[in-house]
Amino acid sequence: MMSQWVDICNVSDLQPDSGVCALVDETQVAIFYLAEDELVYAIDNYDPFGKVHVLSRGMIGDIKGEPMVASPLYKQHFNLKTGLCLEDETVQVPAYGARINGERVEINLSGAGQ
Repeated sequence: MMSQWVDICNVSDLQPDSGVCALVDETQVAIFYLAEDELVYAIDNYDPFGKVHVLSRGMIGDIKGEPMVASPLYKQHFNLKTGLCLEDETVQVPAYGARINGERVEINLSGAGQ
């Protein structure tokens, strides 16, 4: 299966060390830009605990060196690489491929990875 990268925006459109939401093929995707490392991560924007699309509004950081976002509602932490909830490993949100290609941000809904 060939991967499908979708052009989303310019890197300069993102806020450093923060999240934004983008609609990609009718899926709300939370995109996080870690400016110091020049990396982008993408997970589903849906918070399975609060049952609303808000993860892009969460605070980002790291736990034991792994990038994560804390939900703005009930504060569960989700790994930005895998989508796994750190407080409840039975819960996971989809993680998507995200990369910076030149000055453009691209998302791949078919899988994770840079």
